Amino acid sequence: MKRKIYDKMVAWKEKSNGKTALLIDGARRVGKSYIASEFAHNNYKSYILVDFNKVPDDIKNLFNDYLDDLDNLFLYLSNYYNVKLYERESLIIFDEVQLYPRARSAIKYLVDDGRYDYIETGSLVSIKENVEDILIPSEEQHIELYPMDFEEFLWALGNDNLMELIKKCFNEKMPLGNTMHRKVMDYFRQYMIVGGMPQAVFEYINSKDFERVDQVKRNILDLYRSDIKKHAGKYSLKVESIFDDIPAQLSRHEKKFKITSLSKDAKNRDYDDAFMWLDDAMIVNRCFNTTEPNIGLSLNQDNSSMKCYMADTGLLISHSFDEKGLVDEEVYKKILFNKLEFNGGMILENIVAQMLTANGHKLFFYSNSSRDNTLDRMEIDFLIAKKSITNRHNISPIEVKSGKNYTLNSLNKFISKYNNNLDIPYVIHTSDLKIENGITYLPIYMLILI
Repeated sequence: MKRKIYDKMVAWKEKSNGKTALLIDGARRVGKSYIASEFAHNNYKSYILVDFNKVPDDIKNLFNDYLDDLDNLFLYLSNYYNVKLYERESLIIFDEVQLYPRARSAIKYLVDDGRYDYIETGSLVSIKENVEDILIPSEEQHIELYPMDFEEFLWALGNDNLMELIKKCFNEKMPLGNTMHRKVMDYFRQYMIVGGMPQAVFEYINSKDFERVDQVKRNILDLYRSDIKKHAGKYSLKVESIFDDIPAQLSRHEKKFKITSLSKDAKNRDYDDAFMWLDDAMIVNRCFNTTEPNIGLSLNQDNSSMKCYMADTGLLISHSFDEKGLVDEEVYKKILFNKLEFNGGMILENIVAQMLTANGHKLFFYSNSSRDNTLDRMEIDFLIAKKSITNRHNISPIEVKSGKNYTLNSLNKFISKYNNNLDIPYVIHTSDLKIENGITYLPIYMLILI
């Protein structure tokens, strides 16, 4: 399945020319090993994949015993994997490198040697237990792999042309028209249901059976729970309680994470490390309140006020509707035909967070619950900053609307109060594109282009 990260990997190979290793970080089952192997197969004369999930100890020990004798290190690797290595034409992949941090530390010496290229893949690569005893190499270029986005989902379904039309309409600020908009929304609802985890997408392509897709997603959720118990250490109970409570938190009208729902005496500071673990594992996308919508949103970040989204919306759906162990086929049908009234807003807002994160935006929202002035009382779902900062007009407010009938009280108050700070105000909805009163109403599938 075609992934956009592939082009970044090609660019790394050409620009680096062996001067850096590439570290691909991502959640479990997001497709890191697959894309690394595919890239190696297409771009090198030979490659070795060292899977630290199953490699024997005597191979691991090579990175302790032979860092001062790389000729022998490569000789052993070449013979164990029965792969001939060619200078400047071979790639060595360290798969699941977090399971053996010593190999990651060895990257400094391997890159300095210069004979071969190196790609590392891993999840949980930055948590304390995986970095505390090693020197993180400066010769490491770090990129993140997220769940498949909507365009990648279309590619997987064999549709290579539809996004070109969407891009054209976005750039020209014109609607697709009723027929094409309905067609794209049909695809997008399929994408919301299936999600972007490659195994789930692959199952959908082959079976078109939502129940079988749901079982794949449920297996991934079980894997995440196992990882939490195995790797979260002393925070495991808190991490698990947060993970299990995400759907309930997002189903509330005000989606800020209410820490007292976990325990009546709970305090935010007691759960900071647990949230950070889920963030590092790339299982969730956190969104923080910013008290001032201006340049440097993070400078005014309120760490005590936060939303916590699932990194993949398909997983969220399976996580949410789990009373029978499998999502009832009727739930999927209601989402597919836009008949799901309960939790529709939760699903749409989660996928907006997912798409913004994949586009490189750190997530912020704005909330002011002033009791003194109703004009100050407002809540904006997301704020994003322009890539090129100017003296004014740098911040775009984004409101997410899942229904057809809605008001924009908060957005209008926000525009009035902070007009000098604002770039383009957006309403993300399920209808076609339109521009009214300086607000761009963007269909959800165009958010990928912001």
